[in-house]
Amino acid sequence: MKDELRSILAALGEDPDRDGLRETPARVAESLRTLTRGYGQDPAELLGGSAFDAEYDDMVVVRDIDFYSLCEHHLLPFYGRAHVGYLPDGRCVGLSKIPRLVDLFARRLQVQERLTHQVAGALMEYLRPKGVAVVLEAFHLCVAMRGVEKQNAVMTTSAMRGIFREDARTRREFLSLIRSGAERRP
Repeated sequence: MKDELRSILAALGEDPDRDGLRETPARVAESLRTLTRGYGQDPAELLGGSAFDAEYDDMVVVRDIDFYSLCEHHLLPFYGRAHVGYLPDGRCVGLSKIPRLVDLFARRLQVQERLTHQVAGALMEYLRPKGVAVVLEAFHLCVAMRGVEKQNAVMTTSAMRGIFREDARTRREFLSLIRSGAERRP
């Protein structure tokens, strides 16, 4: 990959052998491996063995999960916060697994819409809850730095599954819980 990155630098009109760029191809290659490490992770491994029986049947919400991803169209970052809720059906998952699941899918070349659905789908498949709700809010550098150049545009996507899709009251409770946290954010 380093040779290809050197070629890109040269195509931009740069000298890949100059002092400040000499190690850039290696650094960029390592950075890309880190930013796309989600391809080497399996949601079944992450969630499959971590669910536990629980006599808890009220909503579980993990809000304000920071995430970073790369837009598959321009390879520019998009970043934001994920809010994930589920209504258990006899099984729960450890708190850390939900942010890890968001990261697993975010650390791939993505579009925000797919990322939202992948998180919801994996929780439905491996946890089998009564329902799942996922809301992502993100800034896209491909919108801020090129194209329309709007630095403050925020994209919001949602995926509602099961009872969150079928029952407006449950959906409103989830949306109220994630909004109440927004008021306390620094």
